[in-house]
Amino acid sequence: MTALFALATSLLWGLADFGGGLLTRRTPALTVVVVSQAIAAVVLGVIVVFTGAWSEAGDRLWFAAAAGVVGPIALICFYKALALGPMGVVSPLGTVGVAVPVGVGLFLGERPGLMQVAGIAVAVLGVVLAGGPQLRGAPVQRQAILLTLVAAFGFGTVFALIAEASTTTTGLFLALFVQRVVNVGAGGLALYASSRRGVAALPEGGFPWRSLPALGFVGLADVAANGTYVVAAHHGPVTVAAVLASLYPVVTALAARGILRERLRAVQAAGAGLALVGTLLLATG
Repeated sequence: MTALFALATSLLWGLADFGGGLLTRRTPALTVVVVSQAIAAVVLGVIVVFTGAWSEAGDRLWFAAAAGVVGPIALICFYKALALGPMGVVSPLGTVGVAVPVGVGLFLGERPGLMQVAGIAVAVLGVVLAGGPQLRGAPVQRQAILLTLVAAFGFGTVFALIAEASTTTTGLFLALFVQRVVNVGAGGLALYASSRRGVAALPEGGFPWRSLPALGFVGLADVAANGTYVVAAHHGPVTVAAVLASLYPVVTALAARGILRERLRAVQAAGAGLALVGTLLLATG
């Protein structure tokens, strides 16, 4: 159960990242984040009303609100790091954030078996290699490394926070709704501040209405991924759920290969294979 939902999380996040990456080629990244999350918030709001999830309001919603604040900060840092580059360093380095939920699980007393420990090590190595780490080239700016580490641990913190945000299905809908509302608020403030500094919030042709379905897909896939991760974390060890859920860079790389016909480097193909082996070890452990 844990492996199934955690792998679904990786699939959804990987596709959301792929779609978001395509959209940011034409639309500012921060605008993509705000609009996609706003669409997700509207859909979740309707679900909350029809399921009566408001009755699940409680202290745990503070975890969802905190995740909503941390998420946009991590995204902004990650996008800035990608802009400073090189992407071959930034992308694989961003996976170290998995240490946060794994550390939380160990702190709470989880003790994975030997097979699971091996699976975690192999899967994490596979994800890093699947990002196509750059081994040669110009030195990386310290600011890019710092921003990437902040983003990585921010993403890991969101993993840990959202897992604590609810204990029931209707409560999960409400928690995800609160997280999205805070996401939109924090992202909107960042977008406003960026516009005040003269940074364009829209492409030259105005709002990309034709991209609205794609924006909706990105936002809803991200929401669904958060939901499946919570289910995975509640049905098994957080250490296993977090590592399997962090395989999304492999999905993104494979999507680029299949849809955009981008060629995988040998190191990326090897990484994808190792990630699969690690997944099998975790699932059978």
